[in-house]
Amino acid sequence: MLNQSKTVGLPVSRIDGPLKVTGQARYAAEHFGPGMLYGHVVSATIATGRIRAIHTAAAEHFPGVVKIYTHDNRPKTAYRDSRWKDAVALPGHPFRPLENDRVLFDGQPVAFVVAESPEAARDAAGLVQIEYLSEEPHTDIVAQRHESYEPPVPRMKQFMPPPPRGDAEAAFAAAAHRVSADYVLSGEHHNPMELFASTVLLGTDGALTIHDKTQGSQNSCDYICGVFSLDPGKVVVKNSFVGGAFGQALRPKHQLFFAVMASLDLNRSMKVEMTRQDMFYLTWRPSCIQTVSLAADAEGHLQAVMHHAVHATSRHEDYQENVANWSGLAYKCENVKISYEIAKLDLATPGDMRAPGAATGMTALEAAMDELAYAAGIDPLELRIRNFVHRDQNQDKAITSKALHACYREGAARFGWAERSAAPRSMREGDDLVGWGMAGGIWEAMMSKGEAKVRLSVDGSVTVSAAASDIGTGTYTILGQLAAEAFDCPVDAVSVEIGASDLPKTGVEGGSWTAATTGSAVQAAAKAVIKTLLTHAQSMENSPLKEAKVQQVEIAEGRLVLESNHQIGVSMVDILEAAGLEAIEEHAKVGPDMLTMMRYASYSHSAVFVEVKVDEELGIVRVTRVVSAIGAGRILNPKTARSQILGGIVMGIGMALHEEGMIDHRTGRIMNHNLAEYHVPAHADIRDIEVIFVEEDDDMASPIGVKGLGEIGIVGVAAAVSNAVFHATGKRIRTLPITVDKILQSEAV
Repeated sequence: MLNQSKTVGLPVSRIDGPLKVTGQARYAAEHFGPGMLYGHVVSATIATGRIRAIHTAAAEHFPGVVKIYTHDNRPKTAYRDSRWKDAVALPGHPFRPLENDRVLFDGQPVAFVVAESPEAARDAAGLVQIEYLSEEPHTDIVAQRHESYEPPVPRMKQFMPPPPRGDAEAAFAAAAHRVSADYVLSGEHHNPMELFASTVLLGTDGALTIHDKTQGSQNSCDYICGVFSLDPGKVVVKNSFVGGAFGQALRPKHQLFFAVMASLDLNRSMKVEMTRQDMFYLTWRPSCIQTVSLAADAEGHLQAVMHHAVHATSRHEDYQENVANWSGLAYKCENVKISYEIAKLDLATPGDMRAPGAATGMTALEAAMDELAYAAGIDPLELRIRNFVHRDQNQDKAITSKALHACYREGAARFGWAERSAAPRSMREGDDLVGWGMAGGIWEAMMSKGEAKVRLSVDGSVTVSAAASDIGTGTYTILGQLAAEAFDCPVDAVSVEIGASDLPKTGVEGGSWTAATTGSAVQAAAKAVIKTLLTHAQSMENSPLKEAKVQQVEIAEGRLVLESNHQIGVSMVDILEAAGLEAIEEHAKVGPDMLTMMRYASYSHSAVFVEVKVDEELGIVRVTRVVSAIGAGRILNPKTARSQILGGIVMGIGMALHEEGMIDHRTGRIMNHNLAEYHVPAHADIRDIEVIFVEEDDDMASPIGVKGLGEIGIVGVAAAVSNAVFHATGKRIRTLPITVDKILQSEAV
């Protein structure tokens, strides 16, 4: 069993940190091979229409150019959609680069140039001339709202709205206090530091070693094997280091397709790296319109909740996420009606972006709860406490644990919420209006199927291996801590091998389930090693552990000992030598407990408190303080955990005040596809952030008691900022991001 006091739960520094800060960590574009070629994508400059002609002669004669691919000469690939669908594919027709002359979205790849150097490929790509037959684009979610529809094929069953309960319309009409409003969120674009890249190294035997920017090496491997009919035994995809992803790298991107296609066609190693501008065309958090209607009695108890959401998808796939369902489970209410639709736009398929669905849906719900609090004359925190619920009403299931009360209590105390002046525009500091706002957050605590191997060597070193990815979250470190805890050894005695498709199977890194899944698999494999060690120990002559059960032993100071008496035991070295072994290796598989899943629902929770200061004359908003209290089960490493929450908070501030994909709806083109004009929070925008992890024991959420942290940090942040802006200014701005022009043009309520 795990000793709870030695390694797990301590703020261990990242074991991959030295490699990263010294530049020794090699990312997807930083691998090279002899005779390597380079590719550059030519992107469409219309949003919808057809290609009338492609003129490549000038580019073909550019020095160093090897070949130019278009829809007219693309090598043969798989015919059936099923061969193109990756592990997290959507209903619809997967995008196939250079499939035909049809243009589906701005920035779509329409030609691909291969050359002897990246500069030659880039410069030659600029010489490719394309004639289009453009059509009228439809890229405005507000204009296309009337053409929305319920997805005929659900992406996941849990994304489907729950059946109505009670009579929400009647309860709303009869209630003492009511609010109803539309909340509009602009589309956001993922902007991880590492650009998407794929490096294909061609072996002498035709085998491919591919370094790909991805959140799932096995997903990328399966995808290209399906598309190109490759032998999976001759393909290895590696993603040892990933420079951020936030969901953008869940699905294989077209640079992987082009790199493999050209490598196979030309029989050369190949590298393709995207530009920052290209990154804006890949995937995005969809623009969304939500109508939220809430009603409460005179005491502030919810009487009705209605939530209708419409968000964008592409023409060729039905992207879906769980936007509205949170409103049916966040607070106690007997009358609830949830509905959800999508609308096709001439844009690239949206994709999961940190806390997909929850970041969007909870923003609207928590803003509406703030509006209801003011309508009822009740403190916003008190309103949430009065409507606290211990059960998932959508599924009619008990919740494994819910530490939200502790989040409210500890977060409010640390923030000083009790000192808040309730009236809008009542707090000032010099020329600034000061606002305090808060919101709650929820995210599913999930666990998927996963595998891991653990190897214990005679010298006491431990090796952990799994295909899991580390996208900057600290996966290397927490897996090392779990193994070190199991074998009572220093973390630096553990080697962690992850990020390769030929390692034990795991799912993509997403959904906040990697720690729960792969961490549990490592624990299970470590226990299997200890069980095997005990079996060998019991075979030794005069073994003091002859009658011991595996539940009664543990590793301590290099010995297999009784948990109740460390004096009784045998040296691990002696056990292995007696068995004639250099090492013991065990492979374990884990998955969610189906019986528990049938009876219980599991969530992580948060309470976010925000202070803003608003220059009344200029309309400039500064977020000056954030306190985020998190209930997420067992915290394996408070240092890496805090880092995840900090990142989520910063992204939430970006969602509230900065991030907006600006589209010229006349042309359907993204206008701000660069980091100069697409604003993300900079260091100067971020002030004091405090993260609190409240105590929460939950042995049903996962075998190691964790709930995941990647998503919960962002959920509720944008709403808390929005609510603080209202408290400061008296202006309720329901279209995000909240920018200077909206503040200056809005009237106080």
